[in-house]
Amino acid sequence: MTRLFRITEQGLVESRRKPLDLESRIEDWVARDLSLVGVDGFVIGRQVATDHGTRIDLLAMDEDGNLIIIELKRDRSPRDIVGQVLDYASWVRHLTTKDVHDLVRAAMGRSLPDLYRDRYGKAVPETLNASHQMIVVASEVDEATKRIIEYLSEEHDVGINASFFNIFGDQGHEWLTTDSLLDQEEVKDRAVKKARAPWSGLYYVTGGAEEDRPWEELRRYGFFTACGGRRYSNALDRLEIGAPIFYYQKNKGYLGYGLVTTAKMPATEFRLASGDLLPDVLPSGYVTDYADDPDMASYVVGVDWKRTFDRDEARWFSGIFANQNVVCKIYDQQTADFLREQFGVTHEESE
Repeated sequence: MTRLFRITEQGLVESRRKPLDLESRIEDWVARDLSLVGVDGFVIGRQVATDHGTRIDLLAMDEDGNLIIIELKRDRSPRDIVGQVLDYASWVRHLTTKDVHDLVRAAMGRSLPDLYRDRYGKAVPETLNASHQMIVVASEVDEATKRIIEYLSEEHDVGINASFFNIFGDQGHEWLTTDSLLDQEEVKDRAVKKARAPWSGLYYVTGGAEEDRPWEELRRYGFFTACGGRRYSNALDRLEIGAPIFYYQKNKGYLGYGLVTTAKMPATEFRLASGDLLPDVLPSGYVTDYADDPDMASYVVGVDWKRTFDRDEARWFSGIFANQNVVCKIYDQQTADFLREQFGVTHEESE
């Protein structure tokens, strides 16, 4: 159980834990900031009516177009609320892409493409609701309920988790603490894995079109970069040293295969093999703009490009995997097999 203490000269004074009886406030807080429950996404509906005569407290969407059911415990028992969210999921799983667009328009009074672009600055994915997750918000749940949630998530790849909210009060002030039963990213990964083919072990990266990031510069100096806001540059955190990446250029195709050689760092700190700082030899705007703004600045990872092609030799076929995400995993097996063959990459090299 979480405890909160105020530090005084006389010692520690424990703050009083308050009952979780302000669900409307908590619902508002979560609706404004889904990171409180470990989700990177945005709300697409509140008190969403299902065909079962019930209402979902919050329905959200992540960057990949997956849906997230968020339900507050309110006055229900822990086991009742778990059963409730599973019932909601049985309804959500049947929502088609068109259903989701219609639901958002009715619930939010705006189109989903507008809301998605406001959040992520790009077009909404063509296919929605490929997988879904559920989050129960409560002050606590009993040990049996924890075991049920862990069993469903870890043994059967059901995307379910519990998020714990506790409110403390002392001398007219209130504090909120949050925690999760399971790591939400791992819950999401398990749910996504169940809904589609296993991950190929390969990463897809894109820097946009040639005018955004000239391919020859990335290839010559051995790096990959993202800038223009945390929503783009934070994607580089997904790339660990040694990660196998394939570079895709918009409107052309795949141009390079390489291994990541450094963790993410500001472009101003990245040194080339020669020892020179990247901005000193490449003072291009996508490297140097907003250097004093940590949110907008350019960040890079080093890349040892193992096999590359000129732009007029880009590798591509109709239906090959490509999207607007700066970094993502390649799940499409046809694309993975094609890229390994075209770039001469063995399974051993990319595992």
